[in-house]
Amino acid sequence: MPEDRLCLIAGLGNPGEKYRFTRHNMGFFVVDRLAQAHQIHLDKRKFKVVYGRGRIGNQPVILAKPMAFMNLSGPAVRDLARFFKVDTQDILIIHDDIDIVFGKLKIKEKGGDGGHNGVRSLIEALGSGAFTRLRIGIGRPESWQGAKEYVLGGFNAQEETLLKDIISLAQGAMETIIFKGEAEAMNQFHGKTI
Repeated sequence: MPEDRLCLIAGLGNPGEKYRFTRHNMGFFVVDRLAQAHQIHLDKRKFKVVYGRGRIGNQPVILAKPMAFMNLSGPAVRDLARFFKVDTQDILIIHDDIDIVFGKLKIKEKGGDGGHNGVRSLIEALGSGAFTRLRIGIGRPESWQGAKEYVLGGFNAQEETLLKDIISLAQGAMETIIFKGEAEAMNQFHGKTI
């Protein structure tokens, strides 16, 4: 990540107390952790996004949480990126992934939406899938449970015990992407699990 270019890091999730501690809000959790670790205050609002500006090391960043609900994240992130003149390749997205084992991380530099509605919304709004994604596994639901109910549901007791470590691992992956690039982050974190 070039230090002279502003980087937009957006964590996907759903706003509101009802969804606060759900599997679909993994992106929000990691953005909150990054903000706390680097003293970036998420106290600004624009285009249905809560965000803060600061630095992670020497890298100027915007940390963002779209408040337009997961499936409508794209236009909010696009509008913020346009306002701050951030190119698509300088956008990093953090999101949950139902097709990855709970707690496992995967990094993807570009591509399709992988069936994720939030990522689909971003690709449609940005007109491109040329942004980096940090995908955090939340696992599949039991056979009796639907996908929507699962992603919008809370964590079970076993998952809760791992959550803090998963968020820390994801924080480390994002910082490695910023400081050393996607290739190094993939070497260290792609496929890593708690």
